[in-house]
Amino acid sequence: MNKKITSALISVFYKDGLEPLVKKLNELNITIYSTGGTQQFIEAMGIPCIAAENVTNYPSILGGRVKTLHPKIFGGILGRREVEQDLTEMKEFDIPEIDLVIVDLYPFEETLASTNEEKLIIEKIDIGGPSMIRAAAKNFNHVAVLASKDDYTYLLDTISNQNGETTLAQRKQLAAKAFEVVMQYDIAISNYFNTETTVLRYGENPHQKASFTGKLNELFNQLHGKELSYNNLVDVDAALQLINEFNDTNESVFAIIKHTNVCGVAMRANTLDAWNTALSSDPESAFGGVLISNSSIDKETANAINDIFFEVLIANDFTSEALEILQVKKNRILLKLNKEESSAIHKVHNISISKTLLNGTIQQDIDQGNFSTWLEEGGRLCNEDEKSDLIFANIICKHLKSNAIALVKNKQLLGKGCGQTSRIDSLKQSIEKANQFKFDLKDAVLASDAFFPFDDCVKIAHENGIKAFIQPGGSIRDKDSIQYCKDNNLVMVITGMRHFKH
Repeated sequence: MNKKITSALISVFYKDGLEPLVKKLNELNITIYSTGGTQQFIEAMGIPCIAAENVTNYPSILGGRVKTLHPKIFGGILGRREVEQDLTEMKEFDIPEIDLVIVDLYPFEETLASTNEEKLIIEKIDIGGPSMIRAAAKNFNHVAVLASKDDYTYLLDTISNQNGETTLAQRKQLAAKAFEVVMQYDIAISNYFNTETTVLRYGENPHQKASFTGKLNELFNQLHGKELSYNNLVDVDAALQLINEFNDTNESVFAIIKHTNVCGVAMRANTLDAWNTALSSDPESAFGGVLISNSSIDKETANAINDIFFEVLIANDFTSEALEILQVKKNRILLKLNKEESSAIHKVHNISISKTLLNGTIQQDIDQGNFSTWLEEGGRLCNEDEKSDLIFANIICKHLKSNAIALVKNKQLLGKGCGQTSRIDSLKQSIEKANQFKFDLKDAVLASDAFFPFDDCVKIAHENGIKAFIQPGGSIRDKDSIQYCKDNNLVMVITGMRHFKH
């Protein structure tokens, strides 16, 4: 059902990009109702519009908090044109029909990112805007709604090509987007009231504003150092996700994180050995990294760590002697984990992970588990040492950006390849890393986050001393890699569980 637009209510915070649309509405002889700054903007263009207060016979009151919350406005939006009683009541109470609603929302999240002042934040909680958007979206059979400046061009093209008309399908599509906009807005407000928001120094780069919404003090106590930055928090999250994989072990695990990728990690009988071994994995990349341990930092380990520059050190605890050593440098960030709550971060991620992209959000469950099957398809079965290294390597690989390869021996990361556009490039990168620090790859194991599309990776790895492989399988050419392992007496474990990380 096509609907001719005869009237429009426009009340927006952002005016950029609005002018061509307003001009087209005027060309089509569409009556425009407006409020406050939007009204002034339209009138400055020489285009007539009717103030909302002239419709309601009420001025803007309470410092602008109440402008459009009135039966004459909402009646005009919600009135059903096919219901005789609605039309009778609209005529009786002199309620104008409103066919188009163009409303955006106060910049709540932008304000949140720029200030901690509660009064300013609260004033950016829009009331009338979401109400009008929801009303128009509900009545999509008769009313078109624009809830974002991103759709100005779309509507301009639509009414230009259709002589001021919209189709039912177009109105329904706009309504769906409008409800999405309001939902995300309400979630941001709910998060503000249910958590704490901290304005960060800046985002990934100095020109980007940033904030964190959450309760960090439930996860850890900051014992020393400057405020956590945006990049610190991203790496701390990656470090916690990795270390939580080892909640059930009694051995010490130490890991070094750079740009969310693990560049050094080892499991040993004590903290100092775990640190020294993890550092030796890649002492070059460790510079400026985020460090994490699943055990307590003692004096000896603190002395060893004190020799390098790092941003953040996270641990279950610190001895008083260790703190005295590590607090010498004022900017070092030292975080003591709340073991129960930091483990519970797994439970939080267990619900879902979401991110905004394009014009919406995507959501998924956390990547839980290491392998769903353990099928040994190679030329021989793995021994106990190989099995423990394969399990360890697969966990490390899971926490590297795809495409990912991890080379491990004696529960130490020897080399890794990540973020490459081909798996063979990741393999070559991992071997080059291992060679850079003169590791002997003889009898090492290899984990791959996804299947081998050809047997070339297995061949190259074997030529460099790799004896055992773990991968999810699923390629139409799995048999090629498996056959190579059979021919060369190599271990090949198929897990049935891919670990892509984009």
